[in-house]
Amino acid sequence: MKISRRALRMQRHHQRGKRRADLNLIPLIDVFTVLVFFLLVHPNDGAMLPTAQKLHLPESVAEADPKRTLVITVTDRDILLQGRSVAPVAAVLADAAENISALQTALENSTEPQERVSADAQTEITIMADRAIPYRLLKKVMMSCSQAHYQQISLAVTQKVI
Repeated sequence: MKISRRALRMQRHHQRGKRRADLNLIPLIDVFTVLVFFLLVHPNDGAMLPTAQKLHLPESVAEADPKRTLVITVTDRDILLQGRSVAPVAAVLADAAENISALQTALENSTEPQERVSADAQTEITIMADRAIPYRLLKKVMMSCSQAHYQQISLAVTQKVI
């Protein structure tokens, strides 16, 4: 028995729907490879400071981007160097000394590669302090930094929108 053309066409049409759709992985891998190379070649140029939710930084109209340096964070309770607690604020304020010996020792011992990012940044340090901390505490922190041979001290601020 001979099948009509219409029946053959209908058979082909129904067989087309039963075929599996193949996913071609080669172009997908190529796209991801290009994306990875792009991200490796174009890293984020601006150095980001660690975020502290409880700190209210002072505002400034400065336009310079922060550099990758050691970061001292001064909260209402602790003084932190790269996220590690160095000294409690209450003890530092009660002490009559002009500097913070624990901070100075920690700065002098901070020779780990992740803390000293580059040779240029060896004498640079950034202080992130709440705008409500007393000036005498900030002065002690800066004195400890200068006695630990960090000459370029930067204060972290939030950029004021004009």
